[in-house]
Parts: sequence; structure tokens; C-alpha cells
Amino acid sequence: MTFNKRFVKRVLMCLLGVLICSFSVGMFNLAAFGVDPFQCFAQGSHSVFSQYMSYGTYYVIISLIMLVIIFIWDKHYINLGTFINMFLTGYIIDFSYGFLVSVFPDPSVVLRSGMLILGVLILCFGSAFYITADLGVSVYDAIALILAKKKIKIKTYVLPFKWIRVATDCLCVALGMVFGKMPGAGTLVTAFFMGPVISFLNHKAAEPFLNWRTPLLEIVKVETDA
Repeated sequence: MTFNKRFVKRVLMCLLGVLICSFSVGMFNLAAFGVDPFQCFAQGSHSVFSQYMSYGTYYVIISLIMLVIIFIWDKHYINLGTFINMFLTGYIIDFSYGFLVSVFPDPSVVLRSGMLILGVLILCFGSAFYITADLGVSVYDAIALILAKKKIKIKTYVLPFKWIRVATDCLCVALGMVFGKMPGAGTLVTAFFMGPVISFLNHKAAEPFLNWRTPLLEIVKVETDA
């Protein structure tokens, strides 16, 4: 059984990307300037069921519902990363927020502002890494990718991923507001800039890393008895 170094890199990028993205949401929560668009929708709708289940469990449920839709629509984007994201993200967010609150129990406005800026950058960086790994993405990220793949046009202009992502993010913010989750500065920043920043980091960081040849990840061979 043989795994080449590119596959090993893709798995590492996928795991790292999901962990980074999840932790960054905890930073958003601590900053209290608003969460990213999908979390705005998820946390807003969770308020309806908060007395019955934790956020982590609720996140898994809505992810499973979206998974069925994506599987029917275009199952290419369902892979290892999808399930890592689905079953770990909500719980990592709970953990990261609890950890950050224990370290910074009474954060100043300056610290909260720093958390917001760092959280946005980390979220975009993590998203770029696990999207480029192409081992499946979160069910939410898959929506914009599938729409971009289908080359949606406005007259003769084909909408690129970054603008489709802006549109889906704005829709999530609107739905979150319907459920009572008011967007903050962080929500609006990510809604309008996350798509373009992810697209930029895909080309400038994630893809060069994936294609970078390093002796640390040589071809790994695992021989088994016939």
C-alpha cells in the first residue's frame, strides 16, 4: 500500500485547516464583534433549540442535513475533510472559546479588536488550506464551490468563486438576523471580504505549499503480507 508525499500533504493541510478554522470561531466569540456568516446563521438558529442540545450537537445535525443536499447536488466535494469538519468543528469551537475565556476572562477592547483581526486572517488561511487540499470541504463551503463550478453568469460575466462566496455569506447573515443573531463588525467584514481573501490565499499560500517539494515528506511505503 503506497501513499505519495502529495497525499500526505493534502491530509495534513485538511486537518490543519479544519482545526484552524474551528479555533478561529472561538476567537470571534471572545472578540464579541460578531462571528463569521455561517456561524451567524448556525448560532442564531441554535437559539431555538439551545435548551435541548449543545451547540456542538446542533452543528452536527444541521451539517448532516446539508450533507444530504450536497450529496444529491454534487458529491465531489464530500470526502475526509467534510466529515472531519462536520463532527469536530462544533466541539472545537466550544473548547476554544472556553479555553480563551479562561486565559482572558475580562478582555479589553484592544485585545478583542486584535482577536477579531487575527480571527479573520486565521479563518481565511485555514479555509484556503483545506479547500486546496481537495479532500472534501464543509457542507457550507461546498455550496459556493459547486456554484462556481457550474459557471453561473450575469449576462456574459461568469461569477468567480469569491463573489459567489460573498453572496452566500450575505444570505447566511440575513438568515441569522431572522433568528435574532445580530451581525457585528466581524460578521460584516467576513461576509464581504472572506471570499476574496480565501481566493488570494489559495493562490499565494495553499497551492504553493501543496506543490512545494520537501525532503521531509518522501514517498511512504507500507508493505503488507500478501
